[in-house]
Parts: sequence; structure tokens; C-alpha cells
Amino acid sequence: MAMPNPTRINLINTRRRINIARKGHSILKRKREVLVIEFLKLLKESKESRNILNEMIRQAYVMVTTASTYVGNYELEEVALYMKEAEPVKMTIKNIMGVRIPVISRAQESTPQTGFMSSSLAVDDLSDTFTKVTDAIIDTAQREQGLKRLVLEIDKTKRRVNALDYKIIPNLKNQSKYIRMRLEEMDRDTFSALKHVKKKLQKTAQAEAQAAAS
Repeated sequence: MAMPNPTRINLINTRRRINIARKGHSILKRKREVLVIEFLKLLKESKESRNILNEMIRQAYVMVTTASTYVGNYELEEVALYMKEAEPVKMTIKNIMGVRIPVISRAQESTPQTGFMSSSLAVDDLSDTFTKVTDAIIDTAQREQGLKRLVLEIDKTKRRVNALDYKIIPNLKNQSKYIRMRLEEMDRDTFSALKHVKKKLQKTAQAEAQAAAS
């Protein structure tokens, strides 16, 4: 590590940088704490959302079997051919401590879909169930994407805090200590030199006084 020139202005600047680094360290620690709290909250919600989604999918496929029993596989496949493709989704962004968290939703209001040839209540129920499954998938995806963004930001913030803790602040302290010690050493050298000059001047003055008296 290269040391700066031991000047008083560099000592002042180094101490100022230490104060700024400490304030930044404090802010980053608070940010990390807030992000961890938000992460734990979202993690709990995400687990619940994933469990609900898995159960909904299980029930949906049970209903597929039930509908197939009522109308037969052929008619069920015919109905499926006339179902509309998955509706598009839209994504907006919310900001949590500088982290851009996606908010995912349908581009338009979801409605149950059925094929125009279907008159079976089982098929209608099945369509309604898969519409709800789609909404649950969107909700789960939103939470899990938010978790990924938070994990990345927490890791990045942790690295910055560690860099300040173990590298930047200690290096600045070492620089400040080096400059202070060199300045003190220079002050002692200067004081010693001035003392020597003073003694020499005193001897010269005494010699001149004695010469003048004689």
C-alpha cells in the first residue's frame, strides 16, 4: 500500500475520508438490515404462495380426470383446442432501498375460458380452476423474482460493508497514523535543529560580546 506524502493537508483529507467511510459503513449496515427483514418477510410469503400453487395444481389435475370421466378425453381435447392462448402479463417496478423489485400482473382482467362446444359444468369448473392456477403462478413468480433481486442486493451490500470493515477503513487509519507519526518526527527534527541553531547563535553572541569587552 503506497503511503501519501506526510503533509498536514493530507492528514486532514485522510481523516475526512475516514469519517465519510464510517458514515457510509453505517448507512450500508442499516440498508442490509432492512433488506434482510424484507427478504425474510418475502421468503415466508413465497413459501406459502408456492405451497398454495402446488396444491392448486394437484387439485386442477384431479379435476382434469373428473372432467375426462364426464365428457371423455376426445371432447376434452376438442374443448382445449378452442381455449385462448395464455393472456399476456405486464410488469411494473417497485423500489425497496434502491432495489428494483418486479410487480407482475395480468395485462387485463382474467376471466374463465371455455370452448364454445362445451356445455359441461365439469369443463367450466376446470377452466375456472386453471384460470386461478395461472393467477397463482403469476403471484408466485413475482415473489420469487423479488427474492432473487433481494439476495443479489444483500450479497452486494454485504461485500461493500466487509470492504469498508476490513480494507478501506483500516487502510485509511494506517495512512492517517503514518502521516501523523511522520509529521511528529519532522516536528522533533525541526525542533532539534532550531535548538541547535539557537545554541550556536548564543555562542556566537557571547563570543562577539567578549571580543567587544576586550
